[in-house]
Amino acid sequence: MIEFKNVSKVYPNGTKGLDNVNLKINRGEFVAIIGLSGAGKSTLIRTINRMIDITDGNLIVNGKNVKELKGKQLREFRRKIGMIFQSFNLVTRTSVIKNVLTAKVPDIPFIRSIFGIFTKEEKIQALEALDKMGIVDKAFIRADQLSGGQQQRVALSRTLAQNPEIILADEPVAALDPITARKVMEDFKKINREMNISILINIHHVELALNYADRIVGIKDGKIVYDGSSSEVTEEILETIYKGKVEVVA
Repeated sequence: MIEFKNVSKVYPNGTKGLDNVNLKINRGEFVAIIGLSGAGKSTLIRTINRMIDITDGNLIVNGKNVKELKGKQLREFRRKIGMIFQSFNLVTRTSVIKNVLTAKVPDIPFIRSIFGIFTKEEKIQALEALDKMGIVDKAFIRADQLSGGQQQRVALSRTLAQNPEIILADEPVAALDPITARKVMEDFKKINREMNISILINIHHVELALNYADRIVGIKDGKIVYDGSSSEVTEEILETIYKGKVEVVA
């Protein structure tokens, strides 16, 4: 489903974000990307939906060479890939359901998008997405009245409303307390298992990665230094990835 073939990314200042990466991720996998800050975790995640362009190599997603996509093809490609951020990216002064409905905007006529007009079916789909995340009771209150964990669930609901095949998450629990972080990771696990959606999480907390992801990819200086089952990760492997600097959630 996702295949990196000798992929490199060099930024204009000469920094190597990715260095000859070869990686294959199959449909339905739950993969955590771990490594030190600046190792290339975010770069790896963001090349998949082409928020970041690669410099060399080929990146194939669902049979499409990502760097060759342009215009309408690129927009349609991105609709099948959900993106979750650390900062939630919600319009906090509007209702929860309206935030979820923004997932429908690329697929509706321009006039309806301008005036925020959605069909009954679209609203039902938004409510169903909120129900899957256990927060349908919050649908008609303002997003800024929610806790951090609830706001991240709204972001997840918005992503589910896209009907994605892949969800990318860039440090999705970094702003949350440990208990809430675990609950959100449980949400990701539930989505992965029940909906067979491929999930790739760039995550700072090693313990959460090991407890919830099925597969761990360790990255260091833009290179893949570990790729295997979370159950097989040892202290020696973590030492290789972090040089002894391991961040865990207490």
